[in-house]
Amino acid sequence: MKATANIMVLLVEDNMDIAATVSDYLTIEGIECDHAYDGETAYQRALTGEYDVILLDIMLPFRDGISVCRALRDEGIDTPVLMLTARDTLDDKVEGFLAGADDYLVKPFELQELLLRTRVLSRRRSGEVKRFTLRDLVIDFEGRSVTRSGQNINVSPTGWTILEVLAQNSPRVVTRSRLSMALWQGDPPDTNALKTHLYKLRHRIDKPFEQNLIHTIPGQGVALREQSS
Repeated sequence: MKATANIMVLLVEDNMDIAATVSDYLTIEGIECDHAYDGETAYQRALTGEYDVILLDIMLPFRDGISVCRALRDEGIDTPVLMLTARDTLDDKVEGFLAGADDYLVKPFELQELLLRTRVLSRRRSGEVKRFTLRDLVIDFEGRSVTRSGQNINVSPTGWTILEVLAQNSPRVVTRSRLSMALWQGDPPDTNALKTHLYKLRHRIDKPFEQNLIHTIPGQGVALREQSS
């Protein structure tokens, strides 16, 4: 089995063959991959800020990648962007970086290099945050420790993965499919496995305390935040 899948990527590529190849490879390597075929769809999806990395082609229908990247940065979306393009002149690269891209990969590229760059970029933003705090809950990512109201809370490795994904996306809602991908690459051992692990995590994080911080949002997923709405 591959490493834990807690990376979610938005792949923006209008060539269906390339998109399928990249998506299949990343999925095998434990990275969840969403896909958009055109720039406008990519822009609307990326506005949610739920992706860890955006793999963005430049030549796209409706809206080019440079425009998409620039618009996202103008909206305050700091998701790392890796430009994928056949345009390899220095001027092209400068244009991409000035628009807010974090990295640049020229086609054709090796899938292993794409994977490595994606993993590095996924740590670039999350790595800036060493500790997550929500009211009296403190999650130390480096020390892999959890406290609430000063009390140490022991969580299982599975519970830690769930908590890590929820914290990295807080206060946004995380879909159950993404949590399942993070834990089991989308193939849980049984239909109630996620529900069971969430129950156990809530029992440790919320039950002994006055305010619940892990909320189920009906029809959407799970969120780590002060209020459910």
